[in-house]
Amino acid sequence: MNIDLEAIRNYCIVKKGVSESFPFDETTLVFKVGGKMFALIDIDDCSSINLKCDPDKAVELREQFEEITPGFHMNKKHWNTVLLTGSLSNKMVLELIDHSYNLVFLSLSKKLRNELEG
Repeated sequence: MNIDLEAIRNYCIVKKGVSESFPFDETTLVFKVGGKMFALIDIDDCSSINLKCDPDKAVELREQFEEITPGFHMNKKHWNTVLLTGSLSNKMVLELIDHSYNLVFLSLSKKLRNELEG
């Protein structure tokens, strides 16, 4: 079964320090931690999600999975577009969301990370 928008939103929004907004248009839902983006998904067409990724890991994933491509409309070195066609397991999609969140969270200042951790 394909992971859906509601499952992705519920998974992202409970992470520490996460906010959601529509900064670009009325359909692109953006999840941020500490004011920095880690996930973007179009609520009208939930067929893919853009996720931040370590550049070396991004290349490996793109070579391994045809459902993972350079980030659409993003810095292709640091972002992947992940197709949510059901070919990738839900577990893998959630792991890629975790990777994206952790990359961004760890890039925040120690002070901000401590504030977000409460």
